[in-house]
Amino acid sequence: MIMTPNLSQLAKHAYHIRRYALRMGEVQGQGYIGQALGMADILATAFCHAMKFKADEPKWEGRDRFLLSHGHYAIAYYAALIEAGIIPEDELETYGADDSRLPMSGMATYTPAMEISGGSLGQGLSIAVGMALGLKQKNNPAFIYNSMSDGELDEGSTWEAAMSASHYKLTNLINMIDVNCQQADGNSKQILGFEPLHDKWEAFGWFVQRVNGNDLPAVVKAFDAARNYTGDKPRVIIFDTLMGKGVPFLETRDKNHFIRVDADEWQKAIAVLDQAQGKGA
Repeated sequence: MIMTPNLSQLAKHAYHIRRYALRMGEVQGQGYIGQALGMADILATAFCHAMKFKADEPKWEGRDRFLLSHGHYAIAYYAALIEAGIIPEDELETYGADDSRLPMSGMATYTPAMEISGGSLGQGLSIAVGMALGLKQKNNPAFIYNSMSDGELDEGSTWEAAMSASHYKLTNLINMIDVNCQQADGNSKQILGFEPLHDKWEAFGWFVQRVNGNDLPAVVKAFDAARNYTGDKPRVIIFDTLMGKGVPFLETRDKNHFIRVDADEWQKAIAVLDQAQGKGA
């Protein structure tokens, strides 16, 4: 049973996730910070409201599995793991260092609760389909959450997996798409047009929702609807997000797919977040 969420507390979790990501980015002086800031509300809701897991037992068989298909979002995922109590906060100072458990791209062999080594884009949903089938074979009621980028919509394997999930009626699969309209080569919609997304996923046989990924009440409502849906379809939530959300001078950068931040700007960014949180944002 899903408990009524405390939106104020979830907002604090999202603030912490953004702050942890900025602190890790400061260690390296660069990173996929725009994505981390943009997805913080989604990750806070996933890890602090929707998902079942045991912080001290990452491989607990009854856990919901979170697959980070877009492995370059690892800095965002680590921030969520810290907020969830799976990784200690002081470990963020090792981000990207040799022998760290927090490499710059997600790797399952290094990090507790990292289910797959993502980053070869377009593979996560296919793996999620296999995992969801496996859990059904074992009568395990856990959910598989797959998180992917809009750039992965360019990959044919994504749509093969979408068709398979519908065919096998994988009701234990929740796919999350971060539509921030940015990829390495430019605007995602201009690189290869993918709209209308809602209609496409619906045509592939999915239960579809599309919400503002930076509107926390809407995000919570979408997660709850996905989990409580009683039909025989897999579920997808399309999240429209703003890169750099919460730090205005990063939100407006022309190129923020991979951000290089001047040394003095990291603390300025954190100060902006802190000030907004102090105002109850």
